[in-house]
Amino acid sequence: MATNLSVGVIGLGAMGMGMAQSLRRAGHLVHVFDVRADVAQKFAAEGGVACSTLADIAKASDVLVSVVVNAAQTESVLFGDGTAQSGCVPHLKAGSVFVMCSTVDPAFSVVLEKKLKDKGLHYIDAPISGGAAKAASAQMTMMTAGKPAAYEKAEVFLNAMAAKVYKLGDCAGAGSKVKIINQLLAGVHIAAAAEA
Repeated sequence: MATNLSVGVIGLGAMGMGMAQSLRRAGHLVHVFDVRADVAQKFAAEGGVACSTLADIAKASDVLVSVVVNAAQTESVLFGDGTAQSGCVPHLKAGSVFVMCSTVDPAFSVVLEKKLKDKGLHYIDAPISGGAAKAASAQMTMMTAGKPAAYEKAEVFLNAMAAKVYKLGDCAGAGSKVKIINQLLAGVHIAAAAEA
């Protein structure tokens, strides 16, 4: 289903590239940014738009999906290096949605939601699970938490990227908590299997 909202994906690693491809297959025009410009250009060559700066992708996106490694990279993507125009935040339109797919401390997610709300932006805490193959085939899982207004804009894109989108309430941090619990449980299962 096409929508009149535009979507951007930051971070074209194993997961991010698959997610961007899934969005494209679902009929969306996808803007992408990666620090490796050649990777973004390769995606654009197959259909899509490569952005050369964070400012460009922020201006082009109503819903911005961040698939970077950790909280520090997320902070850098949003707020840059401290110079006024270097991150996404100054360039996002009011009411845009930032979808954060990194696994982070839930407390970081709560603070981030407030910072973005203060700038007139929506936030969805949306850590992902499933690996690169599932990301590429839109079969991964997203553990999400966000306000209804954020879901209203982003849900069509979440559903294009994931087979299972769990909604865990409207408070940021809930998605991150569940992801961390899942990782701990997986570790327990692996340890138990190793001892068996």
